[in-house]
Amino acid sequence: MSREARPRHELGHVSASLQRFFGYVCDPEVMRTAYRCRAYPDRQQQAVLNRTFGCIRVVWNRTLAARRARWQHQRMGTSYAETDAALTAMKRDPDLAFLSEVSSVPLQQALRHQHQAFSAFFAQRARYPRFKSRRGRQCAHYTRSAFSLRGGELRLAKTAAPLPFVWSWPEVDVTALGPTMVIVSREPDGRWYVTFALDTGASEPLTQTGRGVGIDLGVTDFAVTSDGGKITNPRYLERKARSLARYQRRLARCQKGSANRARAAAKVARAHRKVRCARRDFLHRASTRLVRGNDLIVIEDLAVTNMVKNRRLARAISDCGWDEFRRQLAYKCERAGRRLIVIDRWYPSSKTCSPCGHLLAELSLSTRHWTCPSCGARHDRDINAAKNILAAGLAAAACGAGIRHQETSPVRPAVKQEPQPVTAGIPVLQGGE
Repeated sequence: MSREARPRHELGHVSASLQRFFGYVCDPEVMRTAYRCRAYPDRQQQAVLNRTFGCIRVVWNRTLAARRARWQHQRMGTSYAETDAALTAMKRDPDLAFLSEVSSVPLQQALRHQHQAFSAFFAQRARYPRFKSRRGRQCAHYTRSAFSLRGGELRLAKTAAPLPFVWSWPEVDVTALGPTMVIVSREPDGRWYVTFALDTGASEPLTQTGRGVGIDLGVTDFAVTSDGGKITNPRYLERKARSLARYQRRLARCQKGSANRARAAAKVARAHRKVRCARRDFLHRASTRLVRGNDLIVIEDLAVTNMVKNRRLARAISDCGWDEFRRQLAYKCERAGRRLIVIDRWYPSSKTCSPCGHLLAELSLSTRHWTCPSCGARHDRDINAAKNILAAGLAAAACGAGIRHQETSPVRPAVKQEPQPVTAGIPVLQGGE
């Protein structure tokens, strides 16, 4: 059956149920925008920035060690004001006099970030903060008092010449930017980047399409939509697995601290960077296409952290980038005036018949197609799950249940409430099951 000949409900047109949701437009007053581009510092600037990165590591690691020791011995927390006073004491230490040779703004920003990291840890949104290593990604945050951007030239504190960078957005005038923060970073492969963070007004919402879509994420197919479309999983990490293994074996054979080991580590980092950039580009293209084509997007709240504990599927799941895909959908929907609904992860979308609502007692992961014993409908597992996800999102938005909000505690899922009459897309127990 051609796409033009399909019924409207199979194409994702659920206008009768979506009309009350299409008026929802996120209209924040201020939005944070960031532009990241390549930087090419000269040798003198690299020396200053590398020295700044080293001082940031010293401040971060010493402050983190002091926090841990104070908690272990005194059972007392540490406030940001106390860490700020400790930074002043560090600069007075003759052994740490080099801290005064770099700008103080990145050092203070490191303390603020550590305080935020602990707040996220206590709120159970992140893991415990770790010590910084010189072998990982290095970055320094400069606020307005430590940089100037005039006429398209960026000057940082403690540097004489402007920092060269390549602007990659011809539709945006770099001379008219008013960034609130500039982030200079160095990747493990040796590349330098500069990021301009600025506050902008709300963007114009996209034209409404009258369409909604449910998305079922997977490994074989990256995403299956409720209209029957499938987005193939590119498996970028799997493509580079053999090259990465060869580079890592060469790295393991090199003597620690040698120049050959540094070059081998750079090759490993470059291979990972190519995989990371290709995956990010794929996710941006897929998320942008979905946001532009639909007014309502419904996805599942997947517990990726728990799923990667399966050692047989950990690499394949990590290669998909589901968390990054959800993050991109969230901010792009907010900017475009679309609505994103995240349903409960325990919703039985795969084993529920989308036409009649019959709920199977068991459905193994290896079963990709199944026939409903109630109405006789033949289902593709993933397409059926995507249809149920869309229906559950509409029902949950109508009653205010089953939605996972990122800023508030989860609401009681709709599937845990009292049984409801048989409705398409909503699971109902049949025959006393």
